[in-house]
Amino acid sequence: MSTTAPITAGRAKLCVGLLVFLAFSLGCTEFAVIGIEPELCEAFGASLAEVGRLISLYAITYAVMTPVLALVTGRFRRFSLLVVYAAVFIAGNVLAAFATSLALMCAARVVCGLVSGALLALGVTFLPELVDEKKTSLAVAVVYAAFSVAMVLATSAGKMLASALGWRSVMDASLVFAVVSCALLIAVLPREGATDEPAGVRDQLGLLAEPCVLACVAVFVFGIGSIYVFYGYVTPYLEEFLGLSAGQASLVLLVYGAILFVSNMLSGVLDEKFGLKANVVVFLVQAAVLVAMWAVGDAMPAALAVIMAFGLLMYLCSVPCVTLFMRTASERHPKALTLASSLEPAAFNVGISFGTAVGGAVVSFAGLGAVGIVGAVLALAASACAAAAARLEP
Repeated sequence: MSTTAPITAGRAKLCVGLLVFLAFSLGCTEFAVIGIEPELCEAFGASLAEVGRLISLYAITYAVMTPVLALVTGRFRRFSLLVVYAAVFIAGNVLAAFATSLALMCAARVVCGLVSGALLALGVTFLPELVDEKKTSLAVAVVYAAFSVAMVLATSAGKMLASALGWRSVMDASLVFAVVSCALLIAVLPREGATDEPAGVRDQLGLLAEPCVLACVAVFVFGIGSIYVFYGYVTPYLEEFLGLSAGQASLVLLVYGAILFVSNMLSGVLDEKFGLKANVVVFLVQAAVLVAMWAVGDAMPAALAVIMAFGLLMYLCSVPCVTLFMRTASERHPKALTLASSLEPAAFNVGISFGTAVGGAVVSFAGLGAVGIVGAVLALAASACAAAAARLEP
């Protein structure tokens, strides 16, 4: 591997740490609006369903553009692309910080969504060059764990920050994280690397024809969709349906975030011991918990116990699918590693968009109490997709 400066052990660790910070920053930008939906409704004179589109709009842009950018930019050097993506990501955060209408906020979400997945995917491709081969899976799990923890921390801390200083303070904080994480990462990452070899569209498309890869993408669509039927509206669920105060809801979300970190790390353990087969059982259990959420309704504290159990299951599916994407690319399509690393965030965000849209329809027509039963149906579909992926696995 040729680099413009030797990669010492200390520099490699710093790079990994900053990639974790970048993932956290990306998660904050994407998910901060979940915690301030009521404030945005009031500020822009919009309904909950309309504000909920800020989540699905970001997610669908993210999901579409992440693999598209991986395919069409394969002939460019990773580091140069990372700098461009970072600049666009920061610009989107600036627009969000100064948005004066829901339309401008939507535009900011689109700008950020255009490059967020590509930025994370590029970052992940540096990991094999920064850590020992045996520790690569753990490093990938920690990066995605940071993204997932940001999902809840941004929601809970954002709620508290908005209550104290207004919703714009949340956008300002996201902007600061974006600038600092991107600037530091650009300063220390290696400029060249082993995966800089040019790759055309044809070199990469074969990965998308692998049946096991397609099955895993479907696992994310239905599995994450089953989560976001509920989680896309978690703040109003806690406050309006369960009757918690804003402070109580924030505390619940902080605890939930800690549980999500455990969920991410357990995902790596399940992958090591059982592989994709673990996801079949995970989604069956998740369906049962979602049914319990519907059955318990607003009865406290049982409702909170069910929500915490749901959090423990929430990210168990991730690492087995990511591992399959990367392994299939390494063994059969070596020039498609960037595309492989983009599939998890892309499929994940298709699931977010799908689940949030379904959740919005459920909230509008059946109320917040019905999100559990609808999510359970999607979880059962995810379990069936996981069984198919396990059978097709090479």
